[in-house]
Order: sequence, then structure tokens, then C-alpha cells
Amino acid sequence: MDKKDNDTHRLILERRKKLNKLKDNNNFYRNIFPKGQTCASIIEMSLDEKILSNKNKEVVVNGRMMSKRVMGKSSFANVKDETGTIQFYVDKTDLNEEIFKVFKESDIGDIVHVSGHLFKTKTDELTIHVKNFEVVTKSLRPLPEKYHGLADQEIKYRKRYLDLICNDDTRNIFDIRFKAIRSIRNYFDEKGFIEVETPMMHKIPGGATARPFITHHNTLDMDLYMRIAPELFLKRLIVGGFNKIFEINRNFRNEGVSSKHNPEFTMVEFYKTFSTYIDMMNLTEELIRKVVKEVKGSNKIIYQEQELDFSKNFKRMTLIESILEFSDDLDKVKLLDENYLRSYCKDKNIHIKNYQTIGEIHFSIFEKNVESNLIEPTFITEYPIEVSPLSRVNDKNKDIADRFEFFIMGKEIANGFSELNDPDDQKRRFEKQVELKDKGDNEAMYLDDDYIEALEYGMPPTAGEGIGIDRLIMILTDSPSIREVLLFPLMR
Repeated sequence: MDKKDNDTHRLILERRKKLNKLKDNNNFYRNIFPKGQTCASIIEMSLDEKILSNKNKEVVVNGRMMSKRVMGKSSFANVKDETGTIQFYVDKTDLNEEIFKVFKESDIGDIVHVSGHLFKTKTDELTIHVKNFEVVTKSLRPLPEKYHGLADQEIKYRKRYLDLICNDDTRNIFDIRFKAIRSIRNYFDEKGFIEVETPMMHKIPGGATARPFITHHNTLDMDLYMRIAPELFLKRLIVGGFNKIFEINRNFRNEGVSSKHNPEFTMVEFYKTFSTYIDMMNLTEELIRKVVKEVKGSNKIIYQEQELDFSKNFKRMTLIESILEFSDDLDKVKLLDENYLRSYCKDKNIHIKNYQTIGEIHFSIFEKNVESNLIEPTFITEYPIEVSPLSRVNDKNKDIADRFEFFIMGKEIANGFSELNDPDDQKRRFEKQVELKDKGDNEAMYLDDDYIEALEYGMPPTAGEGIGIDRLIMILTDSPSIREVLLFPLMR
């Protein structure tokens, strides 16, 4: 045991002794306490000068003690709750001996109950003059030495509770996350969408090209797959007669972990009948602008020192247009020359497979050359039909889909399209995916006969979309890694 561990062990033993004393007094781990105010409400209350001058006006706060300075008979400490922090002052002569002893033996990190009247110190700091003090829950482990700034990233992610205790910036990130999700939900509610729930365990994984997690149901002796997307179940509901639906859902994809990927993530997915992918782009622009304004208070925000202006019309360009804009050395005349494209990819170290079509090669070039350059809010349209197995084919060009993806700061935020509602075409697309899976593509889709049967009952013209909430929160909170915006990211 090194010195640091030894010191921690000693402190824990000392705190356990204090805990035992509290238990001996039969006055610990109580559940009933006077209802307190929040730190924020007390600070707001202090704006009334009458409150400050009234020593009989009691305020009560329950929270975690974050600092403590004992100076003889007088002491100062800070108590923190989810709304903020407030100072309190303890004068030994104001408390009976037992209460003062409890305070004196209390430790930073303890959950405490404080009551008294408000005043301001000579330095004009709002303070509670304590009349009663109790330790509600004993903190047996000391907070990190620099509790005001826990910096170790590994500890921040593995022990998020410590991060939340120690770092107000972390708490602010999740406050923004909660506000953004509420804003999204309110938007769809105001637009007349119905919030629904679909299964998280599927017999057949579908709705996206991704590798699933496999689990097993013991009673039914049946393998199941964790949801990679709710799409096919939501579209079953469209067949059933719903016109406007959405789901804020958890999805699971058995893929790598990076600054933009976590195997478990959150999306909002939504569908509207008698709409097109263009309607979805318009809706997305309105929704994103609303969320940014409500959460940040402005249409302009800074992400990694880059200003983003959401008041402007979002940029729209086709996939081919984007490739040509960000690939100076690509011969525009030879975009349909497969041999040239394969040679280009080899020179540029763009990995492609022997069986990939020209459209799939275009998509591979897009991923390598273009995505990271899409800084301002941008819609990319006209994706190759081969990489869009659930999208409706374009009426004028059978090689492309009525589909878009939405990017901010090089991150794919959303994917939407006019839905494929032709059951025969959908079956052919699924069969093509099965062929790819047989060739070793672990992310290719499975054939879902039940979904095909649902389409055979008739699905009206529909458009749908999924927006990645985690990546959107990254943008809203200026977070470089997706782990920053997940309360409990997956760790090795």
C-alpha cells in the first residue's frame, strides 16, 4: 500500500469512528427532516432586504458540505445542493455543546442539515447564521484533494458521481442535456406527434446497417438482439394507422469506441405520413434552431473555438457536389469510371472492397474526404441507393435515394429519408443485404419477413428521421468527446 492509499485508509477509519459515535446517539440516518429551500431560492430570497434584517426569518438547506474553516469559536463552511452553493457561519456560543461537537467533528463531504437566519459578511458574502446543524449522512471516504476540480479523465468517467460532486462544469453539461431533451420532446408534442415505445429486444435486428449485440432469453430458449434502431417497429405503427409518431430511444451497436461513438446511445426517431425527405430537412432545421435558442439563449454558439450560427439557412448540397468540393485531385470527368475510382482510392488509402459498386465507392470517398470538413450545419442529399437499403428511390435518378444526412462540425447528427413503402423492392433490398452479409459484411441487414408482410398491408407515403442526441449535446456543450455528455460511458 503506497502512502496515498495508506492516508486514505487512515482517514476512512477515523470517519468510521465518528459514524459510530453518531449511531450511538440513536440520532443518525433519519429520513424525516424539515423541508428545506434550495441554495438558489435562498440567494433569490436574499434580494429582499427585509429578509436579511429579520433574524427571526429561518432558512433551511440540506446538502453536501464542501468546505470548512474552524477558527476557535467561529467557523465558516459551504453547503452545496443541485442548484448551487451557500456559505454558513457557526458561532459556538449560539449552539448547545452537543450540536457544536457534531459540527466540529463533521467532515468535508458529509450530507448536512443547516438552519438559521441570513446575513451578509463584511466582504458582502451571503451567509446563513446557524441555529441548528446536523450530519444527515456520513461521508466515509474523503473527496479528492482538489475536490473543486477533479481532473483525471479516467476517474471522471468511471466514477461519475465524484465528477458530479466535484465539478460544476460537469453538472452544467448534464443540465444542458436534460433541457435539450425536454425541448425536443416539447417540439414534437406541439407539432401533434405522439410519443410511442417500441421493443429493445428484437428477434431480427434491423433499421440500420450495424453489428448487433446478442442476448439470450432463457425461458423461451431463444437468442435476441439488442435494438440497433427502432425504425422497423415505428414504421409498423405507421402501417397500423398512426400519422405522426416519435420515440426518444436507447440503441445498442456492437462497434468501436471513439470520441464520436459509444456502443449504447440515445436517438430521437420520428415519422410523418404524406411527407418527403425535404419536409424532414425543413423540420430538422426548425427543430435544431429551436433547441439551440432555448438551451443556449442565442442562435450563435462556440464549439471548439469555432462559431456556429444557427440563424442562417442550413447549407444543402448533394453527395457528389460535396465530393468535388473537397477532393481537388478527383477528376470530375471520371466519376463513373470504376477503374479510375479504384485507383484513386488505392492512392489515397481509402479502403474499399472488391465487390463494391461505383455508388458505394463514392460513399467511401465521401466518408474519407468530406465528412470532417462539414463544419457549419449542412445537409448532404442524393446518397447512392446501394447504401440506402430502407430509402425510397428517386423518381428521376434510379441510382440515388431520397435521403439526406445532417452534419455539424464534421459529425453526423441525423439521417433521414422518404421511406421505401414498396414491399417487393424492400424485399429485394433485404436480399441484397443478405448477400453482403454472406460476403463478410457484419453490419449488413437481415431479411425481416414480418416487416415485408406489414408493408404488404400498405404503408402510406412517409418520411422519417433519426437524430443522435448525444452528438447534438456535444455541440451544445462544447464537448470534444461523446464520453463527456454520457453520465456513464462504456469503459474498458
